[in-house]
Amino acid sequence: MFTGLIQELGTIVSATQNTEGKEFVIRAPHLIKDIQIDDSVATNGCCLTATEIKGDTFKVQAIHMTLQKTSIGYLKPNDKVNLELSLRPNDRLGGHFVQGHVNALGKIKQIKTIGDNWEIEVSIPRELRKYMISEGSIALDGISLTIAKLTAESLTVAIIPHTLEKTSLGLKKIGDHLNIEVDMIAKYIENFIRFDKGPKKEEWAKNFFDVKYED
Repeated sequence: MFTGLIQELGTIVSATQNTEGKEFVIRAPHLIKDIQIDDSVATNGCCLTATEIKGDTFKVQAIHMTLQKTSIGYLKPNDKVNLELSLRPNDRLGGHFVQGHVNALGKIKQIKTIGDNWEIEVSIPRELRKYMISEGSIALDGISLTIAKLTAESLTVAIIPHTLEKTSLGLKKIGDHLNIEVDMIAKYIENFIRFDKGPKKEEWAKNFFDVKYED
């Protein structure tokens, strides 16, 4: 579990194709002291496992499914990536609950500058639109952001200079892909409602909550 608050802008040292998918070596001079083998590290919003640590770098393996569903496969040496270590029970939750499970890829449609701030419009798959609301939370490349504007086919987020400096968003251009993870609470609510209807709803509630559903 993560918060969507980026802790370091890491650098891809190498990207090597292998039987399992693709192996990446990532340089993270500030975070490396806190990373151990088997730790989960959100990399551009994808939860990956550290398999080796050497100097100020760590190695992760992205499987074929990850390469198909996310932008991780596009990464190449010298690319910058957003890094975040998993949430500890006593940490402050400054962003929102982020699982590191990417739902889909979006594409940057437009970038506007308003003073020192940016407004970035990102295309979204129609099937994800139902999980989003204006002023709600969204994770783009692992960054916890607030949806400023929303249409059936796109969302817009406002980015302050600090976020542009500390994450990879400041390096993005129109046409670039972004990993999208919707608020997991919306998905759980949908799942609850989907099962909590029809003639078996009372039985379902009794079995799972030991309470009787009342109309």
